[in-house]
Amino acid sequence: MRSARLARPGVGPHAVDFRSGNVCRRRLAGDHQTFPGTETIRMSLDYLNDRAVNVAARLIRQANDEKRPADALLRELFRSSGDEIRRDSAEITRIVYTFYRWSQLANRKDSLPGKIRSCLRNADRFTESVEYFSRKELQNVIPHWVKKHVDVNMDWLRALQAEPRLWLRAKRDAAADLKGKLEHDSSIEPKSMPEAIAFSGKEDLYRHPDFQAGRFEIQDISSQVVGLICDPKPGETWWDTCSGEGGKLLHLSDLMQNKGLIWASDRSKRRLDVLKKRAARAKAFNIRRRAWEGGEYLPMKTQFDGILVDAPCSGVGTWGRLPHARWSTNLNDVRELAEVQKRLLRNVARSVKRGGKLVYAVCTLTREETSQVVEDFDDRFPEFELETPTVAGVESSVEDRITTIWPHALRGNGMFVAVWRRQAQE
Repeated sequence: MRSARLARPGVGPHAVDFRSGNVCRRRLAGDHQTFPGTETIRMSLDYLNDRAVNVAARLIRQANDEKRPADALLRELFRSSGDEIRRDSAEITRIVYTFYRWSQLANRKDSLPGKIRSCLRNADRFTESVEYFSRKELQNVIPHWVKKHVDVNMDWLRALQAEPRLWLRAKRDAAADLKGKLEHDSSIEPKSMPEAIAFSGKEDLYRHPDFQAGRFEIQDISSQVVGLICDPKPGETWWDTCSGEGGKLLHLSDLMQNKGLIWASDRSKRRLDVLKKRAARAKAFNIRRRAWEGGEYLPMKTQFDGILVDAPCSGVGTWGRLPHARWSTNLNDVRELAEVQKRLLRNVARSVKRGGKLVYAVCTLTREETSQVVEDFDDRFPEFELETPTVAGVESSVEDRITTIWPHALRGNGMFVAVWRRQAQE
């Protein structure tokens, strides 16, 4: 189980750069873009690197034996290996992730290398036609418990098996210039979100001078939608209660034009220290940091124009990007995290100004962590009224004034968002 900490489930600062095959320092936790593939690449078995398959098989065995996430083991492997392994890092990573996407359709009697090759063949078939596999077959690529707790549909199942896209968020004044410099797929970029860039190049973005200058961040498009739904205004005071290393918080700062004040809290001092460095690079100077464990004792007595509770969750919405997480998450995790989410909302609600906004966002799709959390809050806080969270031009599913962004809608992570307005008079 990923720990119920005050940051979104994800990974640490090291990740693999698919485009160069290099290991680079990367902050992606909180926006869940670990090991992103930028385009669908057919991995023909005719050209498969046997060494890469063998390394991937050893890592998968280690992950299974030690009950450790594959992404963490991949980072350790590439940090400690020589140039020969590092040159194959992109291929090894892609093989490992393809295995976890398709392993449930492989013959259980095959050896692990045989299962890996079967998974690669299935990935090739899916690349050639997303209709190759039936609904009955694709229902096996998720744990059985999910079917009773998520509104499973064929579009979502297919999105889980597709290579994820890598999304960038440009600063407000840099989008047009960056689109002229970076390779990107404009065909899937929402016209109503000009700062969202679907990167399709091969360069190491973390070495790019515009990244070093703070002109763009690597942030999944669904996370960008959350910032737009928050819609903070220059001069307001906001609180990102579970800021992690600051993915969504930096977006709020940019939307506020660096005016007003944003408080960031997290239980981890290390994450807050990383946030400080990221904010400096992004030239976001309207941010203050406070450690907070999520309890009833709040880190400040301020009344806020808006509070974002981007709560720890099971991460079901990220399973396309992190396929190994499908097989390490269980229903007990979901239930425990749902209680954490309810408690966070209860603890911060009174800190919203009358007339202010409370935004609840999670990158998961289970009913226990989404609609049932909303129902619990509504029962306890009648002075808060639900509003319909939408962004013009962005496809989402709205039901009972709460919004679900499915992975297939934007080619990003799944996300759930609810917004309440505290009544001006109670």
